[in-house]
Amino acid sequence: MKHFTIIIVLLLCIFVSQSFASVNGSPATITKQSSHNRLNLEGTQELVPVKGIVTDVDGNPIRNVSIYEKGTNNGTTTATDGSYTINVSSVASTLVFTSVGYITQESTVSSNQQVNIVLLAEESELDEVVVIGYQTIRKKDLTGAASVVNTKNTQTKVARSLPEALQGQSSGVVVRNSGGPGQGAVVNIRGLSTLYGNASPLYVIDGMLSDPNVTINPNDIESVQVLKDASAAAIYGARSAAGVIIITTKQGKVGAPMAVNASARYSVVNLPKMYDMMSGPEYVAMNSQAYENAGYRQQPSVVNYDGTDVNWADELFRTGAIQDYSVSLSGGGNASKYFMSGAYFKDVGTVVERKFDRAALRINTETSRGRFRIGENLMISSTHGRSPFSGGNFGGNPFYDAFSMLPIIPVQSAAFVSDANPGGWGIGSDNARTYARNHVAQAYITNSSYNYVKLMGNLYGEADITDWLRYRLNAGLETSFDKSTDLRGQGIWYWNQNNEPTRINEGRSQFLSYLFEHTLNFNKSFDKHQLNGVVGYTQQTIGRESIGAGKTDLMEAGDVYFTTINSATGGYTSNGSRGRNFIDSWLGRVNYTFDDRYLATFTFRSDKDSRFGKSYRTGFFPSGALAWRISNEQFFDLDWVSDLKLRGSYGVLGAANLNNYQFVGLVNQAPRAIFGSGAQTAYVGGTQARVVDPNLRWEEKETLNLGFDASLFDRQLDVSFEAFRSVSSDVLLYLPLPGYIGSLGGDIFTNAGSIENKGVELDITYRPKVENENGFRWDISGNISFIRNKVLELGNLGIDASTGLPRNYIQTGNTRTQVGRSIGEYYVLLTDGIFQNQAEIDEHRAQSGIAKPGDIRYINLQDRGTGNDITADDRTFAGTPWPVFTSGMMFNGFYKNFTLNLQLYGVYGTKLYNDMRRDFDGMGYSNYRKGIVPWTAENPTDFPRLGVSYTSNIPGDPSVDQGIQSNVRGDSNRWLENGSYLRLSNVQLGYNLPKHMLERWHIPSLHVYVSGQNLLTITNYSGLDPDVVGANANLEPGVDVGGWPPNRIVSFGIALGL
Repeated sequence: MKHFTIIIVLLLCIFVSQSFASVNGSPATITKQSSHNRLNLEGTQELVPVKGIVTDVDGNPIRNVSIYEKGTNNGTTTATDGSYTINVSSVASTLVFTSVGYITQESTVSSNQQVNIVLLAEESELDEVVVIGYQTIRKKDLTGAASVVNTKNTQTKVARSLPEALQGQSSGVVVRNSGGPGQGAVVNIRGLSTLYGNASPLYVIDGMLSDPNVTINPNDIESVQVLKDASAAAIYGARSAAGVIIITTKQGKVGAPMAVNASARYSVVNLPKMYDMMSGPEYVAMNSQAYENAGYRQQPSVVNYDGTDVNWADELFRTGAIQDYSVSLSGGGNASKYFMSGAYFKDVGTVVERKFDRAALRINTETSRGRFRIGENLMISSTHGRSPFSGGNFGGNPFYDAFSMLPIIPVQSAAFVSDANPGGWGIGSDNARTYARNHVAQAYITNSSYNYVKLMGNLYGEADITDWLRYRLNAGLETSFDKSTDLRGQGIWYWNQNNEPTRINEGRSQFLSYLFEHTLNFNKSFDKHQLNGVVGYTQQTIGRESIGAGKTDLMEAGDVYFTTINSATGGYTSNGSRGRNFIDSWLGRVNYTFDDRYLATFTFRSDKDSRFGKSYRTGFFPSGALAWRISNEQFFDLDWVSDLKLRGSYGVLGAANLNNYQFVGLVNQAPRAIFGSGAQTAYVGGTQARVVDPNLRWEEKETLNLGFDASLFDRQLDVSFEAFRSVSSDVLLYLPLPGYIGSLGGDIFTNAGSIENKGVELDITYRPKVENENGFRWDISGNISFIRNKVLELGNLGIDASTGLPRNYIQTGNTRTQVGRSIGEYYVLLTDGIFQNQAEIDEHRAQSGIAKPGDIRYINLQDRGTGNDITADDRTFAGTPWPVFTSGMMFNGFYKNFTLNLQLYGVYGTKLYNDMRRDFDGMGYSNYRKGIVPWTAENPTDFPRLGVSYTSNIPGDPSVDQGIQSNVRGDSNRWLENGSYLRLSNVQLGYNLPKHMLERWHIPSLHVYVSGQNLLTITNYSGLDPDVVGANANLEPGVDVGGWPPNRIVSFGIALGL
């Protein structure tokens, strides 16, 4: 309640202060007579005409400069030749000149009626003011590792959200994208510091802690800062271990006339690549060879092949389209500023019936009176998505199904009509074995959709207590409402699918977060000393609740279903959840500078979170940093070095990777207790459903960072270098429980792990100066990152059954996370070519009695001296999904009215597990890739012999060929591939229409462009795309299960300024 009282008092104070200001900011008179006299005086006052020209330091005229008479609303702007004319109230008037990119200047008219002004450009990037959390600071005074992202580069991309556009923009930031409509990106900053928790960075949007995926309009973003080390990020305490990305949206400018900007972009979207699969006749020939090798009789569908030849990729995939429209208004009065925008984004995906659209509105305003300021940042967005596909990965994956489905199966046929399949959709059968789904059928039979509305904003008030001390109250609110509907009509779309009844499921969920922040910012200089910083207290409440219901047997009217729950007549299900947590925090940062040479920063945050047990709810996260601007020392005499700063930092960051109430144990009650012998009554008893650790505590991340920032050759070349090491301790893991505990919940979630990340980063920007404005101008920037991770500790994982020794690893599919190695390394069998004859098989021994000529030879690492002993114990480490380095490059060129933007992104040294190819080459349940040449005695190749990896169940056919089973086993390095790639991620060619053309239409600026995204990728990877999200983003980041690849996009756009 105290927060609301402060807000009301602050609002009343500002309202009263505004009431004593007239529209033009001058004192208002109270009596009617005084007002009348004032109007009469103004009416008889003779105005003074003033004219002049505004130029830059090179004498070039500057257009659209805002000029106004100070203290009034009287203003104008310069013409294309820099000239202006304005009538002012007296010769004592002061003119204010403002323009984006230039320093605001004032000039008194006096007796001069010709006032010419030379505007100075804003200072270099090192003097740029950046946001680092609860305060701003000059970029040159940063003591921590923080990157400033060039938003001009991100806004040239077609992106549903900012995280998607960040790929390649900053060192240390790895982004893995998905091309699916409405799907977000996976972002990691400086490696992975947790195993089972959320490894995404914290996003701070205009002071609100939120998630920008698919909700915020990227065109609204003014600046982006990435906080990477403890000195930069510790101000966010327990939520900063994975890094922090600070997003500031656009604002108006005090005294600027209203500016209107509108843009429209239309994009043509295609998949970057397709698997080239066999046609119907090719499949029949290849399948015949497989059955012959297995000793089976042919499938009836092959023997009786009727010429059906379906390209399932053509049936399922299409050319998509993206439409992106945005309009904004910005400007300001003498004591206020505003920015308003509206945007609409629509993405029709490259898979049938996959859609996403978003509408967003934003308003940011601020007004001031004397020592008081009040403002708000408000955003509301509505998103809608639709997909016919349910399940994940291979359970409903359109890419897996499109390429696995047999070409001899028709999309629809009367031969498939049955009570369960009234539509006659083509599916697998005993005669044509495949578990691939008919996604065309699923698109007709099912419909999954959601509507998501999000409101996020903050209201803030500021008061300058003194000229060096400012108080700020920030009250934030974020709430969202989500509605989802899943419909299932009558029909089936895959082999052996249960004939389930029609069904409707509906869900509703709400998210609500309140944030109150009280901060004091100070900035004091004396002699050669400068002291600034912030201290504050914050309080946040986060609540989530959901409810869902479902019912079977929808009512029908012809071919139409009634899609409401109460119209269904069958069985009913329901579910729901509710949770809330509270976070109280104290924070502070002190920056000290002496003589612009020696800099020091101390930062702390103390967080208290209700998600932890009472003994460990509070965590303290401090950091410190020192920097030395050696270039300002008297002994430093290198003319070509404009600025050189050495710096180092150390500190602790935190992570709260757990859900509400995970410190609370659960007990199931059931009639399971029986006493005595014979027929007895089962009494209700309690069984532990979840055993918990009451001492759950924060994950902590200690970081050490050393680096330097250099500006060279008259500030044309900027270089930033970082070397870092971090150790995450108390990492939350699932540890096994002994059987005598009596828990049905299996493992216990507790703090037991430790992970190390270390690496180096380099960012370089070159901006050559040019003499001729109409000549060719350009700039180029690049970054490269080398990052390694290593598991230091995993706690007590029990005993390894194969060795009898304590287990020091976590096995996830074909990856292993083991102490002393990196996270998610591949742990598989090693292959050693193909057996060419029986003699080689006999000599190998380990596969004798199983293998046949043409089968894969596996390396026997645990030779037991007997045959048939290639087992899981022969697996070993075979590579890592983590790249040796990632890099990005951005180039901007300007020639007369033409603009060019090029962006490259590269990944080197990673291995990917191609799980899609494992299934295509899986001997029996899938179509085959075109171009494979299987081994035969007459034509030995490096592709193993074909076969069938299942028993036909036809009398007289032999049992399954064990050699073939070995050829297709998933735990081998046969499916590992080089995942390195270099991508032309974006290229945009634009043209600014000449001013003399636009003047006829009274349009200040008009920019047209064409762009291409992901046009070229150089890689040896055979999958759809090497930019893989992974089956599990943390433990299996390199396993390609056929996720939606980044799309190839060609766009046409226009940007209009009014």
